[in-house]
Amino acid sequence: MSASAQMTRVRAIQWARQSIDRLDARLLLQFASECSANALIADPDVVLEEAQWTRFQSLVQRRAGGEPLAYLVGEAGFYGALLAVTPDVLVPRPETEELVDWALDVLRDQPAPTIADLGTGSGAIALTLARARPDARVMAVDVSSAALSVAQLNQQRLGCANVALIHASWYDGWQAADGLDLIISNPPYIPADDPHLSGDGVRFEPRLALTDEADGLDAYRAIAAGAVARLKPGGWLLVEHGHDQGAAVASLWLQAGLVDVRGRLDLSGNPRMTGGQKPARSA
Repeated sequence: MSASAQMTRVRAIQWARQSIDRLDARLLLQFASECSANALIADPDVVLEEAQWTRFQSLVQRRAGGEPLAYLVGEAGFYGALLAVTPDVLVPRPETEELVDWALDVLRDQPAPTIADLGTGSGAIALTLARARPDARVMAVDVSSAALSVAQLNQQRLGCANVALIHASWYDGWQAADGLDLIISNPPYIPADDPHLSGDGVRFEPRLALTDEADGLDAYRAIAAGAVARLKPGGWLLVEHGHDQGAAVASLWLQAGLVDVRGRLDLSGNPRMTGGQKPARSA
């Protein structure tokens, strides 16, 4: 059907439901027709303009092909904020919100903390911590200049003046003069031969942010190797990782000289986070 004179909002949703989820269909229609969720519910029989219908069909076809919803609409929710998202960055995941919760826990009694988010991508972790702790100084580091452009856009959106964006690979070429209270990261951790890399959604995300093209642990080796020298006594290193990588990451933390090494489960009960602390100074 090409004539939008016959295509109402409700009929468009029904058409889209043949190939995609109902919620995705509703969100794409809101985006394509520039209407609110309330308007979609209150006025389901509004007829789409020809351009809206054409745009909606294209978006539905792309979503049916596995392209993430966030890339189609250009944003994703994270920790109560809407972040700009492009194919240059990962789509923020709920599991990463739990890593942020852990970070806020360990920083609760630390005044004016200095934080480094390694591999910041969209800036989701760095900006969330900066908003929750306006007294903090946050360094958001990424090797991808395209990803940093997205992080910069989100920084402007959220008004986080306490975040410095740094174009670098891990620790190369920058330092915090007084040391760091927290290093946090959700680095590329999928092994190169993992079939998930070609799965729905994931195959559209930047490969650089997904895999080290090796065993999935190279980023943790690099992060662990430089952590103790850069952390303040008592400072923390917290990371997200794959559900089966907890033991390997914990071993790297211990080899690096971190103490109080522990893991955390995500809300699904999977071991998805590991943390460790630089030893405090002796009394």
